[in-house]
Amino acid sequence: MGVRTGSSRAGDPEAGGARAAGGRLRGRGRMPGAGRTRGRGRLSRTVRAYVFGTAGLLLAGCASMPDHGEIRPLEASQGVDSQVRVFSVPPADKASAAEIVDGFLEAMTSDDPQLETARQYLTEEAAKSWKPGAAVTVLSAGLDRRSVQGEKDPSGPRWKVTGEKLATVDERSAYQPETGDRGYVEYLQLVQENKQWRIATPPSSLVLSDFDFQRIYMPVNKYYFAGGTLVSDQVYVRQRSDPESRMDPTTQTVQSLLAGPSKWLGPVVASSFPTGTELRPGTKSLSYDGQNTLRVPLNDKADNVAQPQCQKMATQLLYTVKELTASRLERVELLRSDAKSSSLCVVTEAAAAVIANRVQGPEYQYYVGSESRLVRMKLDVTSEDQQNRAERVPMPLPAGFKTLSAAVSHDERRAAVVSDDGHGLYVVPLSDAEPMPQPALTSKGNKPNGLSAPSFDAAGDVWVADQDPQHAGLFRVPAGVGAVAEKVQVAGLDGGRITSLKVSSDGVRIALLVEKGGSRKLFIGRIERPDGKGDTSAVSVRELRPAAPQMAEVTAMSWAPRGRLLVVGRESGGVRQARYMLADGSMVAGSLPGATGLIAVAASEDETKPRPVVAYLEDDGIVWLPPGAQWRTVTADGRAPVYPG
Repeated sequence: MGVRTGSSRAGDPEAGGARAAGGRLRGRGRMPGAGRTRGRGRLSRTVRAYVFGTAGLLLAGCASMPDHGEIRPLEASQGVDSQVRVFSVPPADKASAAEIVDGFLEAMTSDDPQLETARQYLTEEAAKSWKPGAAVTVLSAGLDRRSVQGEKDPSGPRWKVTGEKLATVDERSAYQPETGDRGYVEYLQLVQENKQWRIATPPSSLVLSDFDFQRIYMPVNKYYFAGGTLVSDQVYVRQRSDPESRMDPTTQTVQSLLAGPSKWLGPVVASSFPTGTELRPGTKSLSYDGQNTLRVPLNDKADNVAQPQCQKMATQLLYTVKELTASRLERVELLRSDAKSSSLCVVTEAAAAVIANRVQGPEYQYYVGSESRLVRMKLDVTSEDQQNRAERVPMPLPAGFKTLSAAVSHDERRAAVVSDDGHGLYVVPLSDAEPMPQPALTSKGNKPNGLSAPSFDAAGDVWVADQDPQHAGLFRVPAGVGAVAEKVQVAGLDGGRITSLKVSSDGVRIALLVEKGGSRKLFIGRIERPDGKGDTSAVSVRELRPAAPQMAEVTAMSWAPRGRLLVVGRESGGVRQARYMLADGSMVAGSLPGATGLIAVAASEDETKPRPVVAYLEDDGIVWLPPGAQWRTVTADGRAPVYPG
């Protein structure tokens, strides 16, 4: 079905022959993403060959293979190689219906510029109308396919294609994990056209295994404003030029930014670009100059925007593009639609940082010390003796008060502490010059069923969960002196109980550990607030979506830079590990070395300067992992580590 070309991987090669048959190239070994072959009718993914060196020239019904390099299968354990390229093979003359179905399903996974080869398996009418680029269906493995009508049937062969659906990527390029029925069923009707079998009813979207999806697509962040704060919105674009638009990955990402936020994030963010703004017609790539300036030509919808609005538009673009480029992006210039491409505005990296209103990096890292009081350390990763640098945080708490857990505001001026019995939440200044306040919230439950560890959002509100089974719920303490907790409606809990939470620094997302049926799962919810224009509705959390579907159980988590999560948990039958994960639940982005016994974990969301990961182990106390270094012990007597937030 396809020829893979790319650079060689380490390991002993396993050579194998290949031959053309019915539009397919067959090679020895299994390809990842297919699952195991079970019974007749299973679409075997062994039909791919992995080719190194020069790409072969593919002809109709046959393939001219390279005369040097290695041919061998790629095992699933080797992971995804984005440098691998798959070229599909056109259907052979007089190919059977089964070969047409197999050839088409494989051709969908190719790097064909416009999926032209895949269209050759379709009838002329279907080939013209098929627009698969609008959406992608992601399956956990390969496809089962079986004939439900034979070739002698008057209406022609009909094939049932089935699989297990992991997710869909919608028309806004956003990844949506499948939470309901995961069964995927599609029927492909074949007809005779010019005495050749062709598919008359192709699927409405691309259908890819998880392996192929990660090979073809890559996650990127585009940015929008929530109030005055810039918020990341993760989407997927093709790693190479898009088959439909011919745009390169950077241009695809910019086009996605202009199209607007994802449906999930849309209710709480806004774009500075006027409605209808697009790239100037015909733009397929964007240009840089020798001063690291990106120039972006827009259509006439943006020609007359005021400078403040234009500066915000350019800020969205700068933060969106700079994560994609290997070179340093220092400024973005927006261009009008006129023939001279006159300048609309320019924003520098320094100016964009002010406009984006990003949360400042922390000065301290905090944990609960040996006397059950909050302790802080200066973030000096060059020092080996962090324990001697720890100091008690001044707070108006009486002598003998013991702290179970705590959170510190982003400006490091206030703290929220939960008493050791889990009953009371106190919001206090980081100063001992004021009197002890009344509790902002009191739980009737005892630990471990009292109050969870609290969390601050960027606006200074405190969030906490009451774990008492009789009064379970999520609560928010508005910023301000003497504020009292308000219960927050959470849609979609379905009887689950929140045991832990963490609000993202942008204030629009909240990570919730939800216990149900004896296990704890991680979800991300969208925080919706009144718009301030006569809206009297209360703050609520909407549209919970799984954030770590790969894990059988999650025990701890923290937000990390670029809208990612650091998650402690285990897969089914596995050991506890700490992994960075994309917040949409699409993939694991990396693991922490030697982190099998972590009980609690804290990461900084600061994107300007790398910060150590801080964790708690029952036998070792507080440990931290500086960037590029090994784990080291801070103190054996600490627990409950947190960064501001």
